[in-house]
Amino acid sequence: MQRVANSSFLLLFSLLFLFSHVSAQKSASDPVDEYELVWSDEFEYTGLPHSSKWTYDVGDGCPDICGWGNNELQFYTEDRLKNARVENGNLIIEAHKEAYEDRDYTSARLLTRNRDAWKYGRFEIRAKLPSGKGTWPAIWLLPEEWEYGGWPESGEIDLMEHVGHEPNRVYATVHTQAFNHVNGTQDTDTLRVPDAEENFHVYVLEWTPEQISWSVDGQQYSTFENRHATYKEWPFDQPFHLILNIAVGGNWGGAQGVDDSIWPQKMIIDYVRVYQN
Repeated sequence: MQRVANSSFLLLFSLLFLFSHVSAQKSASDPVDEYELVWSDEFEYTGLPHSSKWTYDVGDGCPDICGWGNNELQFYTEDRLKNARVENGNLIIEAHKEAYEDRDYTSARLLTRNRDAWKYGRFEIRAKLPSGKGTWPAIWLLPEEWEYGGWPESGEIDLMEHVGHEPNRVYATVHTQAFNHVNGTQDTDTLRVPDAEENFHVYVLEWTPEQISWSVDGQQYSTFENRHATYKEWPFDQPFHLILNIAVGGNWGGAQGVDDSIWPQKMIIDYVRVYQN
């Protein structure tokens, strides 16, 4: 009996040691453990997105940059449940084909601008994407104060972009004065996510003074390094705000046309979380 008891004790001790070791490894490799949650919307309410957290871009971009600089087809609405609402624990951004303010489509573009902005951090969004030709959902960041001048001098960080004519593929991109799509010099990478349009995935951006990196469900697929040159290469030393939207058509989203049979289309967001050291 004593031998059995000793064997049981040794087995229990070994299992506890192994569990502790594995747990320690998991904690050490889990990037969230390096951060503190500083802002979130878990969408545990119903109705319009909370005005304490979100504002709207409204209209078609005219007269300054009609089509929001990309020849997009939608009119972004404000405080309209049809285009942006919270229900069943999710934020739903929904694009419709409908005549509205001289446009043929409506959608919504939500921002944390003038509410919250962050310099560095981990941005984590769990979302399910729309599908079909002509959809162009995005999760991205723009500068709060445009310290170095207008776009692209002050930068843009695209946490996740998806176009419907490339099903289940997402893109990570930065735009700066030195690297931008107008000149064809943008820094971008892509990842195939086989069921991005059918299931939720966790899209993460980690931004430090040294680099910006992108991952999906823990799989890192892109990194942009700070070359310590000038703001033309790295304007990312200022606060940026977060943007969520679905565009319709446009130079990229409509590159293969817009399928009028697919609407409405939704981007469904389970949560948005921002962490900082």
